[in-house]
Amino acid sequence: MRRRSRRRLMRATVELVDQHGYGGTTLGDIAERAGLARGLVSYYFDGKRLLMQSATHRLMHLELSAALESLPPDASPQARLARAIDAVLHLALDHPRVMRSHLALILDPDAGAFVQDPEQQQLGAILRELLRDWGAVDPVAEHAVLRSALMGGCIGVLLPGAATPLAPIRADLFARYGLAWELGVPPQPQPPEAPHRRRRSVH
Repeated sequence: MRRRSRRRLMRATVELVDQHGYGGTTLGDIAERAGLARGLVSYYFDGKRLLMQSATHRLMHLELSAALESLPPDASPQARLARAIDAVLHLALDHPRVMRSHLALILDPDAGAFVQDPEQQQLGAILRELLRDWGAVDPVAEHAVLRSALMGGCIGVLLPGAATPLAPIRADLFARYGLAWELGVPPQPQPPEAPHRRRRSVH
């Protein structure tokens, strides 16, 4: 019952923030959407921020798991890692309000430390396993790098007024891990052209 109630609250949080944004969603709204008493929200989660963080981590965990399950059993480690990267980046496009709120909260030093809840730990475990199969010498350290890169990619896609298209962000990540463009779910048939670097003249 406890697990089911927590999941209902997290699902309701994602649905409401998708519709109304973080600021426009109250704990009362979440409890009503979940069909639970208002007091249970505070019983299961220590405040709106922690509920939001856990809800987003659960969304990411579920989307990542579903994306990997859609691959054939004999999919290569490269195909699985590519699919995982695409799944996370596409969350920024499919749930922009949720992801903006999530990133804003974890980047705000006054809001508190990064939340390592059970959902986040499951998400991390999946990514570390993918990196281990891919060939990472130190999957734990590489996971920290990949997590930062994915966060940066999501910020780039979501940056108001200065958003970067998904294709170059994806191309940069795929190049880092030696992944072919056609793996995963490419946003366009061909990768974008790499920008030409202007050489500095020597006098």
